[in-house]
Amino acid sequence: MTSDDVKKTGTTTLGMVCKDGVVIATEQRATMGTLIAHKKTKKLYKIDNHLALATAGLVGDLQSLARYLSAEANLYRLKRDAPMPVKSASTLMANIMNQRKFMPYYVQLVLGGYDADGGHVYALDAAGGSIPDKYTSAGSGSPYVFGVLEDHYKENMSKEEGVNLAVRAISSAISRDSASGGMISVAYISKNGFEAISEDEVKQKMAALKK
Repeated sequence: MTSDDVKKTGTTTLGMVCKDGVVIATEQRATMGTLIAHKKTKKLYKIDNHLALATAGLVGDLQSLARYLSAEANLYRLKRDAPMPVKSASTLMANIMNQRKFMPYYVQLVLGGYDADGGHVYALDAAGGSIPDKYTSAGSGSPYVFGVLEDHYKENMSKEEGVNLAVRAISSAISRDSASGGMISVAYISKNGFEAISEDEVKQKMAALKK
């Protein structure tokens, strides 16, 4: 499967490392070819209090992988009385997908989280590749996201700056990619855990971009 095959499923996701945490974001449109199948679809999954997964691809595969990783993260916490490191979670997910590379999961994933070593973001492909980066994006709208991030991302951004940039980048994809649309889901993960940014706050940020 090529990256172009995955892009045909639609979606825009992103993850970026900020000064004190990680921002993960997605839009919510689900498409089947030219049909908008669902206007509000869950693509951002809380895996543990310190881990989140942004997903692009087939819904069944995505939901299955999110449940699998969440269960493994919970087992790790129970056995070791400590949260699973972000790198370990990424490696585990990469190994799961690599085992199916000849009949692969039809997905692109962005895994983000915060652990004892700070914030981390990983891009995972359908064949099991796992690549850490300061920021990344996946799905059909990713070229537009990368365009915004390449121009505006900077290291050591505050939570507010990171959330604002995420909304700006996803909004750019929504404006140009027909497979991306609807509301934007945003989460911020720091030493204080997983925080879902409220829909009202996201709407305010989206409205501010149009002024």
